[in-house]
Amino acid sequence: MNANLVTFNLGVGKRQQAQKLFEKFDPAFPQVKGFKGVTYLGNDETGVYGALVMWETAEAAEAAFQVMFPRLQEALEGLVKEPPTRLVFEVFEP
Repeated sequence: MNANLVTFNLGVGKRQQAQKLFEKFDPAFPQVKGFKGVTYLGNDETGVYGALVMWETAEAAEAAFQVMFPRLQEALEGLVKEPPTRLVFEVFEP
């Protein structure tokens, strides 16, 4: 299994704005092949919000990123001071 961790800074105390954004994207994830689950994250004190999205394979994670990330960038236009970031992980158990 693989995961994409995408984060962005909306500014301090922007949880409602982040939640609206997550609500917009949430229905799209299950439509993408290889989707396993998503957990939304936020830190109101720093203004950093994001999503940890699980995928069956690295290929599914990359294919989803190519489709979803440009949509996220567009949705965040004018709301963030810097572009969103992405980290890629292989999920494993000890």
